[in-house]
Amino acid sequence: MLKHLYIRNFALIKELDIDFLSGFSVITGETGAGKSIILGAISYLLGQRADIKSILPGADKCTIEATFATEGYNLKTLFEENDTDYDEHECIIRREFTTSGKSRAFVNDTPANLTFLKELGYQLIDIHSQHQNLLIAKEDFQLHILDVMVQNDMLLQEYQACYAAYKQAEQDLKNAKEILTQSKAEEDYLRFQLEQLEELNPKAGEDEELEEELNELSHAEEIKSVLYKADSLFSNDTEQGGVIELLKHISLGIQSLTRVYPSIEEYAERIDSALIELKDISSELSNLAERVEYNPERLEEINNRLDRLYTLEKKHDVKSAAELEVFMLDVRKKLDVISYGEERIEELEKAVQEKLAKATVLAEQLSKNRATAAKEVEASVSRMLTQLDIPNNRFEIKIEKNRQLTEKGADQVTFFFSANKNVDIRAISEVASGGEIARLMLALKAITSKRENLPTIIFDEIDTGVSGKVASSMANLMKEMTANNNHQVIAITHLPQIASCGTTHYWVYKEDTEEQTFSHIRKLTQEERITEIAHMLSGNEISEAAILNAKQLLKQ
Repeated sequence: MLKHLYIRNFALIKELDIDFLSGFSVITGETGAGKSIILGAISYLLGQRADIKSILPGADKCTIEATFATEGYNLKTLFEENDTDYDEHECIIRREFTTSGKSRAFVNDTPANLTFLKELGYQLIDIHSQHQNLLIAKEDFQLHILDVMVQNDMLLQEYQACYAAYKQAEQDLKNAKEILTQSKAEEDYLRFQLEQLEELNPKAGEDEELEEELNELSHAEEIKSVLYKADSLFSNDTEQGGVIELLKHISLGIQSLTRVYPSIEEYAERIDSALIELKDISSELSNLAERVEYNPERLEEINNRLDRLYTLEKKHDVKSAAELEVFMLDVRKKLDVISYGEERIEELEKAVQEKLAKATVLAEQLSKNRATAAKEVEASVSRMLTQLDIPNNRFEIKIEKNRQLTEKGADQVTFFFSANKNVDIRAISEVASGGEIARLMLALKAITSKRENLPTIIFDEIDTGVSGKVASSMANLMKEMTANNNHQVIAITHLPQIASCGTTHYWVYKEDTEEQTFSHIRKLTQEERITEIAHMLSGNEISEAAILNAKQLLKQ
């Protein structure tokens, strides 16, 4: 239930701070006074995208905040899914946006995205405006009415999950067939490619290894010459001996000084370490020199291997042996698809049939439930339309089977209506007038509100096209919706018959200053209600008769 609404710097509203009560409330005011502005502000709380044009001229920031009573409406799971603090008693939604384009939303002081606001708003409030009367002619809305009446929510969710799995299986089958058809057309060429690749059998990294080995073999003589020379210099290629022999003499000389010059000991140790390292290097260089050989046969083998690798890499537009190996594996997989494609398609066809069968069973249960609900809706709507001064109405719901399942099941639902004895029953979109549409929609809202756990319904001039006795009947029906189901109903109206029926009456008005015009709203006292309803009855000049008539309406 909407408990409190605060608006600052929105459209023509500088500041609005108003409490709303339970039961049936009415909002009246002159055309253009700002009733639609208040609804627009509430729409922003329900996830509508912010528009900086809505900010009051001259202001930098707009704030809209509403407090809702939420006890008993099972919102805890929704709050947990959106990582938001939950209070079982109330919920506060706030939107802020600035002229710079920044927009922020909060639920219980926790930052929230618009998706969460929409999900939460759907659970808290239903704003029904004039243009929504057109929904009554749409098949999805008509189907929704039946699902609400029979409380198909859980079954519909289960069906839609199965239906989605069925459609995915169908898509998988289609893709597999397309791949198989394409692969078969390329089969001969793929086998030729694979034969070439498997004959070469490229391995990741081998091109780098071969190039390194090729470089070594191509410079074998140069490498061997340098290594031998280095080994000779290390060993004995001077009159005093090689580098190692010289270093030995140096080491012995330094060692002899350690007795009389202790400070030299550190250097003696470092020379010994260097001597050990050089001996090791000399030995390894000698071994390397022995292993390096010029091998023309191996050189030719490597060149041939690299040529074949480079040729296939260029042919298949890859840059390395590793990529060539991956390409070979891909070709092999494509051929495997062909080899096992028919078997795979049989498996997918079986999966499609299994998922279709499961979805069909659930669709049949949905259809059965909807058929039961249709009878109840027909009887209830017809009875309410009689109360709303359409005594000769005929209202029927026809359910036909679709040839194929859809996201909503197997049913095609159409509402048929006739308001008069001498008029054939036809689809609602073809026969109903504006006033009849309004009464039909109100009847449907009234019966579904008994099944929906929706705290607040706002009717925005749903009374368009009706007057007199019909208006009184509509008002009584809206009031009954609050009495029987603990709902809060708020009606924005221009009709005194409806305004007089409200438990609480709010008045929207404009006030002019030297610079601007502002919209305001306030709760009327009993005396103020008499004046406002009299004004609605007689216009600007309020007559005594209008005052008496207003009192009589309120008394009734």
